[in-house]
Amino acid sequence: MTDSATQFVSPLTFQALSGHPVHHELLNAEVENAMGHISLARWADILLIAPATANCIAKCSHGLADDLLSTLYLAANCPVYIVPAMNQAMWNKAVTQENIQKLQRHGVVMIGPEAGSQACGETGFGRMTEPEAIVDAIIGYSNPLLAGLKILITAGPTREALDPVRYITNRSSGKMGYALAQAAALAGAEVTLISGPVQLAVPDKVLCIQIESAAQMYEAVMANISNQAVFIGAAAVADYSPMQVQAGKIKKQGAQIAINLQKTPDILASVANLPHPPFTVGFAAETHDLEAYAKHKLAAKNLDMIAANWVGQAEGGFDSHENALQVFWQDQQKSLPMMAKTDLAQQLLALIAQRFHEKNTI
Repeated sequence: MTDSATQFVSPLTFQALSGHPVHHELLNAEVENAMGHISLARWADILLIAPATANCIAKCSHGLADDLLSTLYLAANCPVYIVPAMNQAMWNKAVTQENIQKLQRHGVVMIGPEAGSQACGETGFGRMTEPEAIVDAIIGYSNPLLAGLKILITAGPTREALDPVRYITNRSSGKMGYALAQAAALAGAEVTLISGPVQLAVPDKVLCIQIESAAQMYEAVMANISNQAVFIGAAAVADYSPMQVQAGKIKKQGAQIAINLQKTPDILASVANLPHPPFTVGFAAETHDLEAYAKHKLAAKNLDMIAANWVGQAEGGFDSHENALQVFWQDQQKSLPMMAKTDLAQQLLALIAQRFHEKNTI
């Protein structure tokens, strides 16, 4: 327990309710070993910090060790899980998200947070995940569903050059694809990530290939698709690119300008229609008729599964830390409600793993 935690519940009460000893002092003369915090760190199979405040997350991300909890984090060499819990404005603060990304880059798994009412009276993301769901998440990560499988994931936007200065792109941040790559690696998969231009850290134990255009992404995918068990096309690939890229900067001239565009290679369809395709999962970002468009894409491109989400809405989708998905396969579907993309990635991968194993045991 931290000092702040003891202001809510006394260590004695916690000990009486749990039936276990409660540690809260960094240097405790009653502990057999003066380096008791090291003994605790070595004793643990996992380290779970729940609830984790913005202050706690900031300490861990910067390597500060001024109390027992932050010292345990630094001394632990076991898997670490952090369950954020804070006001929605604190959760959405850029510095908090930067601290979380840093911890994820170091291999820390984030569980939550959820959206809902908060103790302060406000509503939004930052509410701690329920204990039962935390346990389920840890069990899921501890029993790799994709152990030994090779998975190729695309993420982020593509940029289609107009001239040396300008390009056509979209609002994809790449967060969903990167969350899937991290979750897949934690689930025991051998992950290759082909990424468009994003401002994200590459997850631990993930091979990342950086590209810029749709044509480059197509070439990278086709060069690496051999022997892949699963392909997840989470990237927002441009559907069209300029037919001609001007050698010099296009100057402002008349009131209008015409740019001829041509279709880019269809990466999803190309992969799904290989002679021996991997289990192929597509994404569909829609502003209307989500189910109809997703099901059409599922059938037309011969996909095994498609995950569809709304864009242009008040919450979720592009430029957001949260999202919700409607997942379709064959004659079935499942709704995954609005949640942090890290949690969403884990739930989607569990569905993919289930369907993959069902397909390969038939």
